[in-house]
Amino acid sequence: MRLPAWLAQHLAALRAVAAMTVVLGLAYPLFMVAVARIPGLAGNADGSLIDRNGSTVGSSRIGQSFTDRLGNPLRQYFQSRPSAAGGYDPKATGASNLGPQSVVDVPGRASLLTLVCSRSKAVGELDGVDGARPYCTPGGVGAVLAVFYHNGSTGPVTRAVSLNEACPATPFVTTWQGVTVECAKPGEDYSKGVVTPVRGNAPDTPAVPADAVTASGSGLDPHISVAYAKLQIPRVAAARGIPAAEVRRLVDEHTTGRALGFMGEPAVNVLKLNLALDAAQHTARRAGG
Repeated sequence: MRLPAWLAQHLAALRAVAAMTVVLGLAYPLFMVAVARIPGLAGNADGSLIDRNGSTVGSSRIGQSFTDRLGNPLRQYFQSRPSAAGGYDPKATGASNLGPQSVVDVPGRASLLTLVCSRSKAVGELDGVDGARPYCTPGGVGAVLAVFYHNGSTGPVTRAVSLNEACPATPFVTTWQGVTVECAKPGEDYSKGVVTPVRGNAPDTPAVPADAVTASGSGLDPHISVAYAKLQIPRVAAARGIPAAEVRRLVDEHTTGRALGFMGEPAVNVLKLNLALDAAQHTARRAGG
């Protein structure tokens, strides 16, 4: 007996749903689980976790902080790249979504420029180098003025305000084109002024590398550049009381090359390096009695 057309169509749809459920809902996931158990892949599938003395201390693929309870950097450890993912939270992975035009702070949120400036200043103070950068004030915020002109955007300057330095702060420059620079009064509207970043006299190539002051796209990057690692060697060596040459050797051992030999830049895995430092210092103490 021939089934009605509507019933045949519904039965065909049910068969398709059942077949796709078996293939995509059962067979494919089980196949992927089996592939993930292949020797050499299991570690990556489980999260590339690193264990020490029976405890999981982190993942080689996710960055983490090396700070005390107050958030201050631990001087005996290499510091990671900044994170915009809530402190390397895999559930909040993402970037700050702030771009090159983000130079003016808004209430409750610093601009990208100020984030870069404040981080550079902090790294400079921690590692004993010059943290100055172009377009940054000595206080570590974006050096940006709102410049008011007689004819809107042309003519003589009538007023200048340091947008990222709230009163009663002293502006980073005293005058601008003959006009005294003011600090920014909270709540006042400066939108009619022309936003003007001021370069200052910082070196073209800052002592603090770019990856020390900017977060990665994921916010979870476990690596830092070789330049940032080398910048931290003197501090780490002094804090641990070991020769800088020994710390440098461990940095070299934990430096990975470019992917496939040509993609990206050499990098240093911070967690692995810090664990190697702990292990080396522990061995040295045991050998010394």
